[in-house]
Amino acid sequence: MCHALLEAPKFSALLLRIDHELAEQTRSEGCRCGGALHRADYPRKPRGCPREVRPDCSSRLSFCCAECRKRSTSKSVRFLGRRVYLALAVVLVSARPTGPTPAAARLGHVLGVARRTLQRWRGWWRELFPLTPLWRAACARFMPPVPTDDLPGELLERFTGPAHEALTRLLVWLSPVTVGGQAPAAIELREGC
Repeated sequence: MCHALLEAPKFSALLLRIDHELAEQTRSEGCRCGGALHRADYPRKPRGCPREVRPDCSSRLSFCCAECRKRSTSKSVRFLGRRVYLALAVVLVSARPTGPTPAAARLGHVLGVARRTLQRWRGWWRELFPLTPLWRAACARFMPPVPTDDLPGELLERFTGPAHEALTRLLVWLSPVTVGGQAPAAIELREGC
């Protein structure tokens, strides 16, 4: 997989444009109370964000209700929930099928991803991501089945095409886990094992 996409301004601009489209969907749906949503982005200082694309990653698109003041954060392809690293970095560094590939290891080193952080990410992909409503609803659609021990690498291989298209489709597919109520970290084990 092409790790150069992390530093590609055009790819970063594409992800930002997709996030704006997802934010517009959230705004048009309005608040549960019926109030209008007003833009209330909040600043982000994500890790794994090269200097060239930092302006595109400096804020998370969000809204605030004019009536009840509750926040509504839209889905995102740039951020993977509350993680500090960019979603693209989490996917690319974690995507190693049976061990660290030289490219993933180099990328992890360049981005300053600590070994413990990588272990947490791998644990999230293996243990918590399979419990998400997204994975539970979609895992049977992959033939042959995707082994959870090989996530996200095996999942990334299922999205075919040029690297930028495959990664874009994967990040859009993952976008439901980036908002509250769908976030894997919020799932309790009592929901099912």
